[in-house]
Amino acid sequence: MSERILRIAKEQSAIDCACSPEDFDKTESVFVRSEKRSAARKYLNLPFFCQLVTYGNNVVASVRNGEIEKIVRDYCGKFSAEHCFETPALHELDAALAPFGARSRNMAEYFLPKSEKIEIPFCPYPVKILKKEDFSALYLPQWSNALCGKRAEDDALCAAAYDGEQIVGLAGASADCESMWQIGIDVLPAYRRRGIAAALTSRLAREVFLRGKIPFYCAAWSNIKSVRNALKCGFYPAWAELTCFERELI
Repeated sequence: MSERILRIAKEQSAIDCACSPEDFDKTESVFVRSEKRSAARKYLNLPFFCQLVTYGNNVVASVRNGEIEKIVRDYCGKFSAEHCFETPALHELDAALAPFGARSRNMAEYFLPKSEKIEIPFCPYPVKILKKEDFSALYLPQWSNALCGKRAEDDALCAAAYDGEQIVGLAGASADCESMWQIGIDVLPAYRRRGIAAALTSRLAREVFLRGKIPFYCAAWSNIKSVRNALKCGFYPAWAELTCFERELI
């Protein structure tokens, strides 16, 4: 695995969490105050009420204030890093946050490419790289993972597979921060299980590297198809995040 890629990811997570990159390598949990930072990933709602991040060694908790920190310190003291991100432990965290009108909400696993040398699987359909002006008309429900209408200004690049004139698969890269672009993928139901998703994801990852950025990929634990696609494309699970929100923001 590329140490450079992992280092850049930790540096970005440190910006997002208002901590140091080295904090993710410690064996004990780290607790910091969340703050707004202009270089953070654009879609994050900062400052966090409570954000837990692990790269597999410990938990880094970025929290709003001392009251929340005390709750999270107690929580992290009771459970191992990996168990802090799953039930039944999460039920205890939600119960402790209930008096503050908050609960756990977003949980996701993030994947990084093992190398900048991306192998591109065979695609049974022609693939084209689309620039911003080429995909402006593609903000449609069937491409909601590849493109985000709410943040269209951040969508930077796409890879599309065509059956004749019809797009049957679309991978999109969102410029979520200066150093890292996130990849999302959609394939029309009738065209799935043909290798299109892996071919488009890999091709787009290579294009992101060519532009001097690091591609990354996000999937929920239970989205087995998406996780399999990440692994097939040479990505590996690098870090996990759990975000707690106040109920009016959920």
